Amino acid sequence: MNNDLPERRDERRMSQADLAAAVGVSRQTINAIERDRYDPSLDLAFDLAEEFGCRIEDIFEPSEDADG
Repeated sequence: MNNDLPERRDERRMSQADLAAAVGVSRQTINAIERDRYDPSLDLAFDLAEEFGCRIEDIFEPSEDADG
């Protein structure tokens, strides 16, 4: 799943650790999501969208090679 979390963090001058603390996960989780190694749970996706004041679809989109 593609995402624009790094760009959104940069706009706010947030580190991965800052974002992780804001949504209640580890920095490693944020890193894995940003590197497309982990898809967040629906709850975490909602938390991330809320943190950035947008919709989940604004942050995440299916990868080109995703099934469906």
